[in-house]
Amino acid sequence: MPVKKRVEMRKLPIEERIKSFNEVALGLTEEEAIEEAKRCLQCPNHPCIEGCPVGIDIPGFIKKIAERDFLSAYRIIKEKNAIPAMTGRVCPQEVQCEIKCTLSRVKEPIAIGALERFVADWAIKEGVIKEEITKAPPNNIKVAVVGSGPAGITVAADLAKLGYDVTMFEALHKPGGVLVYGIPEFRLPKRIVEYEINYLKNLGVDIQTNVVIGRTYTIKELFQKGYRAVFLGTGAGMPKFLNIPGETLVNIYTANEFLTRTNLMKAYLFPKYDTPIKVGSRVAVIGGGNVAMDAARTAIRLGAEEVYIVYRRTEEEMPARRDEVINAKEEGVKFQLLTQPIRFVGDKDSRLTGLECLKMQLGEPDASGRRRPIPIKGSEFIFEVDTAIIAIGCHPNPLIANTTPEIKVNEEGCIIVDKQCRASMRGVYAAGDIILGEATVIEAMGTGRIASTTIHQDIKEGRI
Repeated sequence: MPVKKRVEMRKLPIEERIKSFNEVALGLTEEEAIEEAKRCLQCPNHPCIEGCPVGIDIPGFIKKIAERDFLSAYRIIKEKNAIPAMTGRVCPQEVQCEIKCTLSRVKEPIAIGALERFVADWAIKEGVIKEEITKAPPNNIKVAVVGSGPAGITVAADLAKLGYDVTMFEALHKPGGVLVYGIPEFRLPKRIVEYEINYLKNLGVDIQTNVVIGRTYTIKELFQKGYRAVFLGTGAGMPKFLNIPGETLVNIYTANEFLTRTNLMKAYLFPKYDTPIKVGSRVAVIGGGNVAMDAARTAIRLGAEEVYIVYRRTEEEMPARRDEVINAKEEGVKFQLLTQPIRFVGDKDSRLTGLECLKMQLGEPDASGRRRPIPIKGSEFIFEVDTAIIAIGCHPNPLIANTTPEIKVNEEGCIIVDKQCRASMRGVYAAGDIILGEATVIEAMGTGRIASTTIHQDIKEGRI
């Protein structure tokens, strides 16, 4: 029997997308979701589960969708995933669970991410989330969760369900971490983040914002306040720089600043909101990952006439999700490939006027597995731009490590942990980007699940 074609998610028309921050992917209808779910072969060995960092029973929830039992599908997902409406939107399923799908060998894999999103959105629409709160009786043991991103959310939810008195500390004025400040509205609407954060509040998690651990309180002070364990999920939010001449010229942003202004501070709604943002007519975004695509697509929506991705390798080596590259191209972003900036050029008022670049060619693979870019001698040229956004990666903020020398970090500033996510300081645990460097939302959640399990075991067995 021939395999049916995969049901693809509908998207906003391009002319609407580039003029607003409305969500681009529109989700599946009930009938589309059921049709797609019926494609699942229900393999006895469930290879897709192996590809999920948090171990969701993927065939189980898909089977329930096919049976039109959406509530049971939701319950199955929530057993392992605290934030399915978010992961269904931003998780790179194509290189995790979907690549393991048996159907991927002969045709397109099941649209697992789209189905997960459908179920979560259905639960939000139907208002079933509050009804689904189940937790153990309170044990009066206090646990501090530092950071409210994907890893912190996972740990807080897991431990709250087990009866712990969980307090979450967030440095910014809104919880959600990178989900709030880093990912644009058109990919992840903030109403979705707020709804999922409310799940934590309904579990009894006390969320305290504007608290900078390492400044407001030290780790030692948290222990003095009676917390039995401290979990660190502060992410990797410090931008990396090119360290080339002219990097301090006016109208050069890091992607962190550019996206934080736009997403968290809602600069795209200025002057309704107080944070302005200036985007010129010709913008260069330096980098080839998802953050670079987010910044480029945001610049288009903020009115830039031309936006370029400047990347030193080819499109094949880009770490960005394929869908995000396609979306960027559809929206008019141009790609300046095999190009390495070596100097920012400015005018007499120190305003950016261009990039001096070198053309590159690819050599043998480097440690990342991608072919190494090699400069072509004498290929220098000036690329005229009036705005530049540096999106070449991030590393952890050193504040906690600097104020708590007992916590060991590696040369990249990531906290060193054992296989169970224990840090070098007794009672301290860490997960997510703070131990992985830059990772996906679901990878951060997977390590968060390890950390929450370890915290519970260590407390239960008297190790802390």
